[in-house]
Amino acid sequence: MGSYVPNTPSQRQAMLETIGVRTVEDLFASVPREMLVGDGLKLPVGRSELEVRRAVSALAERNKVYRTVLRGAGAYRHFIPAVVKSVVSREELVTAYTPYQAEISQGLLQAIFEYQTMICSLTGMDVSNASVYDGGTAAAEALTMCRDRKRAKAYVSACADPQVVETMRTYCFGSGMELILVPEKEGRTDQEALRSLLGEDAACFYLQQPNYYGNIEEAAAIGEIVHGAGAKYIMGVNPIACAVLESPAACGADIAVGEGQPLGLDLSFGGPYLGFMAATKAMFRKLPGRIVGQTHDAEGKVGYVLTLTAREQHIRREKASSNICSNQALCAFTAGVYLSAMGPQGLRQAAVQSMSKAHYLAEELGKIGLPRIHGGEFFHEFVTACPKTEAVLRALDENGILGGLPVEGGILWCATELVSRQELDRAVSIVKEVL
Repeated sequence: MGSYVPNTPSQRQAMLETIGVRTVEDLFASVPREMLVGDGLKLPVGRSELEVRRAVSALAERNKVYRTVLRGAGAYRHFIPAVVKSVVSREELVTAYTPYQAEISQGLLQAIFEYQTMICSLTGMDVSNASVYDGGTAAAEALTMCRDRKRAKAYVSACADPQVVETMRTYCFGSGMELILVPEKEGRTDQEALRSLLGEDAACFYLQQPNYYGNIEEAAAIGEIVHGAGAKYIMGVNPIACAVLESPAACGADIAVGEGQPLGLDLSFGGPYLGFMAATKAMFRKLPGRIVGQTHDAEGKVGYVLTLTAREQHIRREKASSNICSNQALCAFTAGVYLSAMGPQGLRQAAVQSMSKAHYLAEELGKIGLPRIHGGEFFHEFVTACPKTEAVLRALDENGILGGLPVEGGILWCATELVSRQELDRAVSIVKEVL
């Protein structure tokens, strides 16, 4: 690190002498010699900017970018209006994520406030925080919001995304909560099993809507079962689906969470993602992270402040409900710009097109011998049986199509508004040829 520290050799020597040592190596005298790197790191010789650009470009060319994507399972490719990237790429808007000083952070605070407002409109809830890391984190944080001294068991639908469930398990291990999976029945949550499992020690129940298999759950009926047992009701929702399905609030949810990636964020190698969280007024003091509020100054002008930060840095450690110390401000800002650009009608159109194309794909696959495994309504994902899963996906891949995700019993397919009917027909013809 020496070359990165703006001190001259003489200044460094003076500092060493002041603390009573002669060389930098003397600072590590207590470290066993076998733990030290004696010959240096043997790094290659540095390259010029042009050489680095060539090397990185060569690496990028090894990526495979699919023209057609028929896979979802938690990450979705949607149309992003050009204005979204144009706005969020402006230098004055790419700001630090932490608005500690409200006096100089009014723009960032307002952006977060507008995002929170739109998330509340989308979910029907009363309050939203300034976002967390991703959808899995949001779901796991929601479990801890519901825990109290008498209720420490978290019930989760077996139809939830397995990766989200694993994140929940990690959180429950750390907080001492017990996680119990409620079994599925024909691709949906088994309501009778849920009713029999919920006891006086149940803190909450988590339902994914639409669920991992794309099926639409009877969310309102499940909410009544959960509240009947005195537990809190958490819904994990797809934000695009919220444009056409009943809102979490209408289904009786106490907390609504989800992955905000479909709201203007490109598919990438695992991120960056955006976890949104919203809750009723009764739960808002337990929301992790930050909540930005609108106020007025002494002259009556509108201003924005950090209203609540329920984390261990700001209140007594034993009273904190979370140790989340960050928020996805730029991703949340992107989601806010996307929602503003799309508007209610544009978002609904994206949802309707996605759903319509998924239903068309399901119908066409059924005609060639790949029937849906589950009955009932679905949004833009569905599971079909497939006797030659590996061969089908390989053939699609060779033709520039990312097929569905292999799951137990078949393939989980997905269609969004970005996939044309011609692309769907082409994919079906390739599958038919393989079969």
